[in-house]
Amino acid sequence: MINHIQIRNFAIVDQLELLLSSGMTVLTGETGAGKSILFDALNLALGGRAESGIIRHGTNRAEITVNFDLSRSPSVKQWMIDNALDDNNDCLIRRIATTDGRSKGFINGQAVPMQSLRELGEQLVDIQGQHAHQSLLKQDMQRQALDDFAGHQRLHLETKQHYQRLKILREQQTLLKQSKNERASRIELLSYQTQELEDLCLKENEFAALEEEHSRLAHLTQIEEGCKHALFTLTDAEEQSVTQQLNSVMQQLDVLQQFDINLQAISQMLNESLIQTQEASNELRHYLGDLDMNPKRMNEVDERLGLIHDLSRKHRINPKELTTLYNELTKELASLLQANDQSDSLDAKITEAEKNYFACAKKLSISRQSAAKRLQQKVTANLQQLGMKTGQFNVTLHLQEDISINGLERVEFLVTMNPGQPLKPLNKVASGGELSRISLAIQVIIAATGRIPTLLFDEVDVGIGGGTAEIVGRMLRDLSRERQVICVTHQPQVAALGHQHLQVNKLASKNTTKAHVNILNESQRADEIARMLGGIEITEQTLSHAKEMINRSQSEPV
Repeated sequence: MINHIQIRNFAIVDQLELLLSSGMTVLTGETGAGKSILFDALNLALGGRAESGIIRHGTNRAEITVNFDLSRSPSVKQWMIDNALDDNNDCLIRRIATTDGRSKGFINGQAVPMQSLRELGEQLVDIQGQHAHQSLLKQDMQRQALDDFAGHQRLHLETKQHYQRLKILREQQTLLKQSKNERASRIELLSYQTQELEDLCLKENEFAALEEEHSRLAHLTQIEEGCKHALFTLTDAEEQSVTQQLNSVMQQLDVLQQFDINLQAISQMLNESLIQTQEASNELRHYLGDLDMNPKRMNEVDERLGLIHDLSRKHRINPKELTTLYNELTKELASLLQANDQSDSLDAKITEAEKNYFACAKKLSISRQSAAKRLQQKVTANLQQLGMKTGQFNVTLHLQEDISINGLERVEFLVTMNPGQPLKPLNKVASGGELSRISLAIQVIIAATGRIPTLLFDEVDVGIGGGTAEIVGRMLRDLSRERQVICVTHQPQVAALGHQHLQVNKLASKNTTKAHVNILNESQRADEIARMLGGIEITEQTLSHAKEMINRSQSEPV
């Protein structure tokens, strides 16, 4: 609900600050005093268009600040949390419009786009009588109102959940169908490529081993000749061999050791070298003995390497990466083949999800049909109490071609004011006053389940009087037990039923015109209602009647 509103330099208001209470607040004043300025200011604060001329003449900017208490609005609090704008139960909205056409909006001190202000405003305030903010003109809100009245929130939630499950499955199915031909072509290519790699049967590290072997086979003659020469030099060159020369040096050192013991270490090192040389010679003989000079092996290695290089060039990768490629292609092929199996499984899941959705949605439709009959009877009765004796209200459920998250049908509120005239949608009702009273008739019924905490009625009692006006007032007062109600009224019967009374006055001087809003005390309130009853000249009898009306209204609880 609205706790506090501050208006600066807006239209003919220079500065206005009001503390509003719960229950029913009425605004009264002379014709042309500017009673709708408060509503216009709220409309601007909640994201409405900043029309030219709204800024008070002689100033460069208008500013509207509105404070809301969200303690009884959990859905709005959640919206604030979701948008990182929450501040416990407080919501402070501020809107600034300047003469250069710029406009800024703030929620709890944070700058926000106008769309955010509008989204929040639609959850906080419903302005009846001004089409820009009449929520019940929107079919989605009509559906929501019917569902709230029916009290089948759990059934509605289950329908939503089944719909979301079905939607996800159908999206998966669409993707599978869209890629079916591409998938078939890809499977064919992958099957051929993996078969080629399987036929190659390349072992891990085989390519490196083959390259090494190829290099050895290509230089086999050179290797054999070099090894034989080395063996000859080491042992077979008689006195010129390495072993013979090492033996000769060691013999000389053996003689010299008797003169210098330090030569023993050197002699030991040469002895070890001789042993290593002899072992190397033996290994070299074994190597030459095992050396395979088979020319066929060279052809086999050449052919194998050729196959590997051909396949690597085909895939444009290094031959060493063929094994990795085979693993990747095999994995992709298995995934695509599995996708074909998933398609069959998905069809079964969709069939089951459709069954669950329709079963739940049909129950929701039956509940809506029952609630629609009750709601239209109650609203029609209220319309006739509000002076529209021949008014008829109808709730129509239109079966949709496509299923939706909200069920199988579209909800539409229809009304007719005259016998024999066709029912028309609410937004086709010509009279603003009639539309306001129709909205009031609906709101009174759904008040206990309504989601919007503050309702503003702009001259809902236009064109009525007497007993009907009192019925309008009592309906507004009844409505205020559940929600905050603020209404502009010309009827004393309505004004007397308010819990808070605001009087709007327009003061004009030679150069300026200003609007003031005063919160009336009991004495002032009686004077204002007496004025509304009797005109300019207020008699004692009129004043007594006004006090009686106020006293009678106070006997009813909020």
